[in-house]
Amino acid sequence: MLLRLVLAALCLAPIVQMAQAQPAQAQPVQVGFERQTTPDGTELGIWYPASGPPTHQQLGLYAHDVVVGAHVPTGRHPLIVVSHGTGGDFAGHVDTAVALARAGFIVAALTHPGDNWRDNSRATRIEERPAALSATITYMVQAWPDRAAIDADRIGAFGFSAGGFTVLTAAGGRPDLARLQDHCAQHPKFFDCSLIKAQKRTTAPAWSNLRDARIKAIVVAAPALGFTFDRAGLADVRVPVQLWRADNDQVLPAPFYADAVRAALPGVPEFHSIPNAGHFDFLAPCANPAIVPQLCQSAPGFDRAAFHASFDVAVVAFFSAKLATQRPH
Repeated sequence: MLLRLVLAALCLAPIVQMAQAQPAQAQPVQVGFERQTTPDGTELGIWYPASGPPTHQQLGLYAHDVVVGAHVPTGRHPLIVVSHGTGGDFAGHVDTAVALARAGFIVAALTHPGDNWRDNSRATRIEERPAALSATITYMVQAWPDRAAIDADRIGAFGFSAGGFTVLTAAGGRPDLARLQDHCAQHPKFFDCSLIKAQKRTTAPAWSNLRDARIKAIVVAAPALGFTFDRAGLADVRVPVQLWRADNDQVLPAPFYADAVRAALPGVPEFHSIPNAGHFDFLAPCANPAIVPQLCQSAPGFDRAAFHASFDVAVVAFFSAKLATQRPH
């Protein structure tokens, strides 16, 4: 039971005008929300700027205030796609999605097929994740009913834990998964090694280039498998990177994950280390922390809600600055 809860956890890790020039009007400050299922069966949560009276709604372990039945506003808005960690779902970063939508972004978070709290049968098939993220972008810009509101030249990606690995590879990273053998021989009780042992995956896949050139900036929080990247493996990650480390991460402990990514990136990322934060503190504050304390309760003295208030501001500011204007293809 505890393993299943922990699996669920890895999910579930300048004010800039964001739309193209429109007639002068007040920027919407509320948020609309919808669920969609793509033709291949992938579940999406979608947040977007809206106007109207919000209602408080439960969303799994979390909650958000959204305008029911809101229309997507006019103009063309940047898109942020969100990749959760192992065993989670689209809702794990709801507060960050809401903050981004309030700032003028459209946000689409997917539930990764085969790696979510309902079905983790393919959790070690990490090579499938970047393709699923890219498929979400394709759906949003080509098939989503309100796709005309998206500026396809301004797309960013946010990822936590296994989702952090996902956005790194979608941005051009090429991991050497053969490093897992030595890593797990030395650290058999680490989460990634326990998962591999539980799912009995004995061979590392050959890694092809899964870069999605549509992604122009990434935010990476507590990235899984960071040690699988060296300088050559991240040489093609040329987009701006904001990188976060939890200093009290007991699931993906230093220096094997965020620190390894920081050292291997070709450019200097915007780096944040959070004292006393645990791995799951990158998940949104839970509506009722007592329901799943392993995920929702922080260490004594760490205020997750206060951290997320500043975390969300930093994420919004980063994407606002890096996606402020159209970029050439």
